[in-house]
Amino acid sequence: MYAFFETYFPNAMAIPQEFVKATIETIYMTFWTAIISGFLGIFFGVLLVVTRPGGILEQKAIFVVLDQIVNIVRSIPFIILLSLLVGFTRLIVGTSIGATAALVPLIAGVIPFFARQIEIALLEVDPGVIEAAEAMGTSPFGIIFRVYLKEGLAGIIRVSALTIINVIGLTAMAGAVGAGGLGSLAVTRGYNRFQTDVTIVAMLIILVLVFISQAVSNLLIRKITH
Repeated sequence: MYAFFETYFPNAMAIPQEFVKATIETIYMTFWTAIISGFLGIFFGVLLVVTRPGGILEQKAIFVVLDQIVNIVRSIPFIILLSLLVGFTRLIVGTSIGATAALVPLIAGVIPFFARQIEIALLEVDPGVIEAAEAMGTSPFGIIFRVYLKEGLAGIIRVSALTIINVIGLTAMAGAVGAGGLGSLAVTRGYNRFQTDVTIVAMLIILVLVFISQAVSNLLIRKITH
């Protein structure tokens, strides 16, 4: 097996430490983006659901403004968002290069995407359950935590897995402009130096990370729904 990789992936086999470093950077960016965007995305997703017309805390002005912000930011291609936030990123972390700097545009780009996914997941909760909770005198906050978030948990996990997979892809794109990670390695070593085997190995590692994320989410969903 070792001889096979030495023969067909000579450039990749020559830089194992760089692959380890790049993988750690990708996991680092994915983890912190998922954690921060997760909390904020759930908050704004719930806000979209409860303030919409007919919602338990209907506030048309808040809903319209938030809905439009989500639509606008989601419409901006991530590579352009990276460029737009260079100055803000440098102001926040002191640099626009590296894995930590990449967190700023990653979080900014993922929050509206995840918020919309959470909104869709929570809107699938049976309206009859919500009406029953209201009839029992449950407070709006009680409905949010005991009905929306509890009944919609499987859907939340499902869209969370989708978002994490999306984040892994975005880290690769961010790597193309100096964020580090597997995307950066694939471009700087694989593409720029015509080392195709490096690009292939980076892609395979990214696919492994995606499969692991999907497998974990499937396991959690099975435990919840049984």
